[in-house]
Amino acid sequence: MGSLIQLDHLTRRYGRRRGVERVSLSVPEGALFGFLGPNGAGKTTTIRVMLGFLRPTSGEARIFGLDCWRDSKAIKRDIGYLPGDLRLPAWMDGTNALSIFGAVRGRDLAGAGRELAEKFDLDLRVKVRDMSRGMRQKLGLILALAHSPRLLVLDEPTSALDPLMQQTLHELLRQRAAAGHTVFFSSHSLGEVEQLCDRVAIVRAGEIVADESLAVLRDRAGHDVTIRWKDDAPALAIEPPEFLKLTRCERAVWQGTLEGPVRRLVDFLAGKSVEDLSIGRPDLESLFRRFYEHERKDRQ
Repeated sequence: MGSLIQLDHLTRRYGRRRGVERVSLSVPEGALFGFLGPNGAGKTTTIRVMLGFLRPTSGEARIFGLDCWRDSKAIKRDIGYLPGDLRLPAWMDGTNALSIFGAVRGRDLAGAGRELAEKFDLDLRVKVRDMSRGMRQKLGLILALAHSPRLLVLDEPTSALDPLMQQTLHELLRQRAAAGHTVFFSSHSLGEVEQLCDRVAIVRAGEIVADESLAVLRDRAGHDVTIRWKDDAPALAIEPPEFLKLTRCERAVWQGTLEGPVRRLVDFLAGKSVEDLSIGRPDLESLFRRFYEHERKDRQ
């Protein structure tokens, strides 16, 4: 399957300040792709370059095989976009928003808009000035989805949605991806990306530090381990094996990361006074935190 989004050594600077530096990504068609990073990491800068709002300082960004700066107008015809700082005119309601957006796209969006509004439980007659933040977020999603775009670019799309509406959105996005559409989902909500996406890239200080499937990311991260000893004295006399990197080593409790197969740890603990043992894959929150902890250690 070919790449729908292709970024090659993409750099965007704001004077001396770096937005993103030599970012390279390849997003296949039909993917649910998570783009992770905290505020200020470079997520929104990358998206603005992809959408032709910013010109790259160097490198290249292509969508549908077209250059994101030179061919921005053609690319936007088949993209649905929800910005993280969505702003709509106060006088607008959902019905005339669909009418205006439809006129710009040369398509009648009224029917699809009404169907989406029903799914999101949004009254299209309410004016933006009278909408809550969550209602405005729903309207932005409807406008991004109504023309059934080939590519959806969503920047923090669930920040104002309640859990039920988040689930509704996830189901819609999975349906779109199953039908061959591509979703580029930017977020710092790590648990959400873990539920929805099948591949993630992590951006840190403007640079990509990981780009792989969640399964590979977890395999590389090893296992989280907690060992609770039956009493203090034996534990104090035991030297941890080199494949167990401890982050907490108290009298009766060890916590850390297992590198390599679980069998090695089981063999090491055989015959020792273990009261309880917990071994599991780290969640995405833990993986993300480790990337940033490694960065801090590298700088020291």
